[in-house]
Amino acid sequence: MKLEKIQIQTSNIQKTTAFYQDILELSIIEKTTNSVSIKAGNSILKFIEEPGFKSIYHFAFNIPENKLAEAIQWCRNKTDLIVIENQNVITNFENWNAHAIYFYDNNGNLLEFIARHDLHNSETETFSSKSILNISEIGIVNENPLELGNELISKYDLNFFSKNTNSEAFAAIGDDEGLLIMVRPNRNWYPTQTPSESNKTEISLENNGSVVYLQF
Repeated sequence: MKLEKIQIQTSNIQKTTAFYQDILELSIIEKTTNSVSIKAGNSILKFIEEPGFKSIYHFAFNIPENKLAEAIQWCRNKTDLIVIENQNVITNFENWNAHAIYFYDNNGNLLEFIARHDLHNSETETFSSKSILNISEIGIVNENPLELGNELISKYDLNFFSKNTNSEAFAAIGDDEGLLIMVRPNRNWYPTQTPSESNKTEISLENNGSVVYLQF
């Protein structure tokens, strides 16, 4: 499953454009007075300005599975990484065979670079913004994650993520390429103490040759 495009909200389009263009060095492919579309590898990240918006989103980017150490150094020259514990910034998702690091954008959104080793997407070039391969996760907040997951599976021929233990509090749909991460409201976004909130989100994804458009 591939997340082709996600559309989310920001309270300040100018500062958001500056962060993704100047800090993460991603290409701006379209900008209007109240929106900006950013190319993140094979995905598009679009922000719509909503004055007064104060909540946050969580989303992740896939990076080459052998480039986490370089990604850490690259990020440290640009922003602060979130410390997990004892000065360690790396999370080891053993069941997912993946390692990840976390940081914030200008909006307070929780961003993640994740190296999924089962994708076998090693690269030899030095890590840069071009190493950001695609949007790999978007967080969806819903009162009944498992129920929502079953509904999406039935309607759009999707699947629960086989590496995840899905529950009524946390469920994931998709695969290593792209995931919908569904959680209950007020569940803290790992690895922070920031509770999840339901925010307007639009998603365009590709699954087995079919394009699916979702609105939350």
